[in-house]
Amino acid sequence: MTTRIILSASDPHLPHRRPLVTVRVRRVYDPPEPDDGVRVLVDRLWPRGLSKDAARVDEWPKALTPSTELRRWYHAQEDTADSYEEFRRRYEAELAAPEAAESLDALRELVGRGPVTLLSATKSPDHSHASVLVELLTSGREPQAVA
Repeated sequence: MTTRIILSASDPHLPHRRPLVTVRVRRVYDPPEPDDGVRVLVDRLWPRGLSKDAARVDEWPKALTPSTELRRWYHAQEDTADSYEEFRRRYEAELAAPEAAESLDALRELVGRGPVTLLSATKSPDHSHASVLVELLTSGREPQAVA
C-alpha cells in the first residue's frame, strides 16, 4: 500500500507557504520504484527475510522509531481508534525527546530537498508510527510532549 501526501506552495489553505513536499509510505517488502526518492526505514528492527541489497534503504534513523516498550504495548492492545490515539500521543512524546527531535529535523531537511519514502514492515501504515511521521513532516507541527 502506498500513501502519498503532497503539499503545494500554491495552496492558499496552508498556514505557511511551503515548497512542494512529497512523502510516501510503502512497505519495505515492496520493490523499490524510481520515484521513491530517499528511502528511509522507520522501523526499529530490520525486516525479517529481507536483504539490505533488496531493501535499498538510504537512511535508518533508529531514534525516530517507537521504543520497544511502546511497540510492545501497542501490539498487545485491541485494534481500536482509542488505542491508536493513545499510541500516537505516547509516540509523539518520544519524538519530543532531544535525540528523536534532532532526527526528525534531519528528516524534515531531506523532505525539503526532494521526495522521501518512509519504509515500514507494518501491514497497516494508516494506524502506525509511519502515519504519525507523515503528519508531522507535512504539517510542520512539532511533536507534543506529554504534560
